[in-house]
Amino acid sequence: MGSLKEIKERIGSVRSTRKITSAMKMVAAAKLHRAQREIGALVPYSDELQAIVAHLATGEGVGVVPLAEEREVKAATVVGFASSSTLCGAYNSNVGRKVVEHIAEEYGSLDAERLDVRVVGSRLGVELKRSNIPFTAASDDLSEKPDYAAYRTMAEEFMSAFLEGRTDRVELVYYKFISAGTQRLVCERLLPIELPTAAENSPSAGEDYILEPTRKELIDSIVPRQVALKLFTAALSAAASEHAARMMAMQSATDNADELIGTLSLEYNKQRQQAITTELLDMMGGRGGE
Repeated sequence: MGSLKEIKERIGSVRSTRKITSAMKMVAAAKLHRAQREIGALVPYSDELQAIVAHLATGEGVGVVPLAEEREVKAATVVGFASSSTLCGAYNSNVGRKVVEHIAEEYGSLDAERLDVRVVGSRLGVELKRSNIPFTAASDDLSEKPDYAAYRTMAEEFMSAFLEGRTDRVELVYYKFISAGTQRLVCERLLPIELPTAAENSPSAGEDYILEPTRKELIDSIVPRQVALKLFTAALSAAASEHAARMMAMQSATDNADELIGTLSLEYNKQRQQAITTELLDMMGGRGGE
């Protein structure tokens, strides 16, 4: 394997690397906990907003909701969420592969100018370049630190394009955060929206209210907020999934470093013992010659 000096230097190098991976794991864990708190704080608001939309949509006088209009897909927008940094396992490559496969399956017949691919996270752009897919990159900061104002502006851009007929569908590809150990790669539709139905056990089920302004005016005001919230929620979920993936990758690297240190230490001790034994035999042989 090498001399004792080389093995000792290798052990020192691996130990230094282990300190780095262990520190990165703790940093990723802290960021993950913060992202989890943000998602947890957002869930009650999201659920209540969805319940309000469900109650409004099932009443009379709503009419056609423009952002829910289903039509033939002649132009589409795909938004992919990945990372702007590395050392998070197969996180970025999996998202890139999913985006490429989804575009090929769903929009392979569309002309390039009719497909708008948006990238959040520079590493996803690297993956798409390999497949020669043109894309528009968002600010890298949006992947590391999701900002609601920035995503609301992005959502407004998508809604304007949909209402003006410049796109017929907007879809999101991202890792959906479930727990620290489980994230699911999904493709969800942002536009046109799917109007929810009121649940039978909902607190407002079966109840009627006097609404002012009208039911249609309310739903036209709330639905855009719901679209922006869904886009922001996807960004938060992707960020949390990235931190979880990096934490697991650094944990695996730390475990591998521990295993390698053990193997090298064992080899070092074997060679050291063998060197001592050889020296003793030489000394005993020399003394016997006298």
